[in-house]
Amino acid sequence: MQTREVDATAVQTLLAAAVAAPSVHNTQPWRFGLRADSRTVEVRADHARWLTAADPERRAQHLSVGAAVLNLRVAADHLGWTPVVELLPPAGDPSLLATVRLSGPPRTGEPRPLADLYEAVERRHTSRMPFTGRPVPDPVVADMTGAARAEGAYLEVPDIVAGRRLLRLTAAAEARNAASAERTAETRAWLTAPGTGTPFGIPATALGPRDSSGHVPMRDFAAPLPTLGRPTLRFERHVQVGLLWTSHDRRQDWLRAGQALQRVLLTATAHGVRTSMLHQAMEWPDLRAAMSGPRRRHCPHLLIRFGYGPEGGRTPRAAGTPGPLPGDPPAGARDPRPIPPGRRPTRK
Repeated sequence: MQTREVDATAVQTLLAAAVAAPSVHNTQPWRFGLRADSRTVEVRADHARWLTAADPERRAQHLSVGAAVLNLRVAADHLGWTPVVELLPPAGDPSLLATVRLSGPPRTGEPRPLADLYEAVERRHTSRMPFTGRPVPDPVVADMTGAARAEGAYLEVPDIVAGRRLLRLTAAAEARNAASAERTAETRAWLTAPGTGTPFGIPATALGPRDSSGHVPMRDFAAPLPTLGRPTLRFERHVQVGLLWTSHDRRQDWLRAGQALQRVLLTATAHGVRTSMLHQAMEWPDLRAAMSGPRRRHCPHLLIRFGYGPEGGRTPRAAGTPGPLPGDPPAGARDPRPIPPGRRPTRK
C-alpha cells in the first residue's frame, strides 16, 4: 500500500499499530501527537501510568515506549514512508522520548524488512500458557537474534544450564515481589476484573495457569487474590529463553532495547513462535546485575521465553488518539487528524 497523505486513515493505521505494542503490566504508558506540517509523530511518556515501585528509574517505561516506536516504524514502512526516528530530541520536554518523521518512500526494489512485519503486529501478543517443548529451529532463533542486532541490541540465547540459572534468578525476584506489600499492591492495581471496560491492565481472563512443577516463573498477577482459582498445568520441561541486553544503560539504550524487543517479538510471531516476557529480575538491582553474568559486561533488560503452543489470553488497548502538542493553536485552528473514538481490543 502506498500513500503520501497524512490523512485520518493513515493516522489510524499508524497509531493502531503503535498501541498494539507490549508494555509492562499493560500500562500503555505513552501519548502520541501529530505535527502534520512536518509529518512527524511525537511519542511521549505518560507519567500517570508509571510503576513507581517496580520501575523507579522508568527503564521499563522506556522499553514500553520503544516498542511502540518500533510499531510506528513498521506501520509507516507499510504505508510507503521511510520512518526517520530521533530518540530523546532536544525539545526541552522531558516527557518527549522520540519523534518519528514520515519521510519519502523507499527506492523501488529496496528491501523493506519492517513492512514485512506489519501483519505480525496484530497477531502478536503474550502467551502465558505452557509451550509444547518442541525446540525452535536454529534458523528461526538466528532471525530473532538478528532482529535485536538490527536495533542496536543483543539477544543472547543461553544453553540449558545457563538458561536455568536465569530462570532461578527470575523465580527469586518473583518471590521477593510476593513478599513486598508495596509491590503486591501495585500489581493488584493493574489486575482488572472481567466486564470493567478499562483498556489498561491485565484482565483476570488473561492470567494463564500456574506451572505445577514451579520451574517456569511466570509473573503471578493473582498472588494478592488466591481466590481467583487459576488452574495448575505442567509447563515445558526445557524452557527456551533469550536475554535481551545492550552495551550501555542510558535512556537512549532503554529506548533502543524496547525497539529491539518488539522487533524480536514480531519476528517470532511471523515464524509462528509464541512469546512471553519475564521482567521480574530486572526490578531488583542485585538480581538484574546477576542476570548479566559474572563479568557484568552488558546491561540486561528482559528475559524472553519462546516456543510453540497456544495463543493465550488477550489484553485490551486504549484508542490511540493523538493528543494536543505543546505550542499548538487553540482547538479548531488546525486539523488534529483524530482517530475515530472507541477502544481497540488487541494484545499485550
